[in-house]
Amino acid sequence: MIAYRKLYSKDIDDYYDYLNQLDTETDFMMFEPKERELKVGREKIAGWLKNANKNGDFLLVATDNRKIIGHISAEKGKVNRTAHSAYIVLGVLKDYRGRGIGTEFFKRLDVWAQENRIVRLELSVATNNDAAIHLYQKNGFEVEGRKVKTMLVKGQYRDEYIMAKIREIF
Repeated sequence: MIAYRKLYSKDIDDYYDYLNQLDTETDFMMFEPKERELKVGREKIAGWLKNANKNGDFLLVATDNRKIIGHISAEKGKVNRTAHSAYIVLGVLKDYRGRGIGTEFFKRLDVWAQENRIVRLELSVATNNDAAIHLYQKNGFEVEGRKVKTMLVKGQYRDEYIMAKIREIF
């Protein structure tokens, strides 16, 4: 059974292992396989998590029998002029895609956004990542623009869409 919960500092090792597995399963995340180990390391992930929790950012993981199988984060703007917006990153392990995890993540994100008076939710996605684009559109995101040749994956340049969801505050 899939459970959803906050991400805590005690989860660093499991979260780091999950991220490394995700990097090997998809070409759509930022890091190539093994690159995270060389350039980031557990200490930086721990520091990021500590700052994110201190700043009130949104961090949620999906677990299956305590194994982390997916995550979503939303980092709030840090200055007054951008405090109403948040940048989203989402990932789900290959064997768990298509099971409604992304949809559940977005339901919970919307509650957090409402509680934190977030008006703008934004993300970037590879233009050839049809499944993710469909998920984002299904959850109210619209394409705002295209960034050209933002990533080099297996010798090929890729473009990204900038997508956003504008929310009303109640």
